[in-house]
Amino acid sequence: MTYILIAVGLIAMLAIGWRAAIALPCPPAFAKLVEIDNPLFRNNRAAAILAGLGVRRGMRAIDLGCGPGRLTLPLAAAVGQTGSVLAVDLQPEMLAKVEARCESVGLANVDFRRAKLGAGELPPGPFDRATLTTVLGELGDKAAALAEAFQALRPGGVLAVTEVITDPHFQSRRSVMDLAGSAGFRLKAQTGGALSYTLYLERP
Repeated sequence: MTYILIAVGLIAMLAIGWRAAIALPCPPAFAKLVEIDNPLFRNNRAAAILAGLGVRRGMRAIDLGCGPGRLTLPLAAAVGQTGSVLAVDLQPEMLAKVEARCESVGLANVDFRRAKLGAGELPPGPFDRATLTTVLGELGDKAAALAEAFQALRPGGVLAVTEVITDPHFQSRRSVMDLAGSAGFRLKAQTGGALSYTLYLERP
């Protein structure tokens, strides 16, 4: 129990320091920290996010702000070889990491795109599913990013937005819902609580 409290304290200190120091994406040097599921919360684990997202074989999915690929790889496995995943990130170093990880496990159904979310750089859809995991707070224009995600999805497509309090750029559920509603999304389902949650947002 003591070790858990110490770990929580260190994570909180890191998050506060990071938030105070920078408003940038996770540096590639910290990639190992975000490659693994957060042990403190269940709903933000990759398997839990994808279970709520209803990913099926043959779907087209897009991982927005993919980082080193914590969601990209399980997404690619879930959609199978008849489906595809587009991994999008601003940092070429992160894209190189996720590409190397995909190659190491033989996943050939993933494409990679360097793009700034909210800047009109996403490729046209339609995608069936999208993920935005602890990324929204890092974006300069959050409204534009969600509007762009909305346009990338087909009608009936679903975006999973996950936020966790230990992330330096944590966004409250209310603020995300306000932005999502303005973009045209409607809430399909949600998991978790105030400190860690996933919103499943549908394009009508």
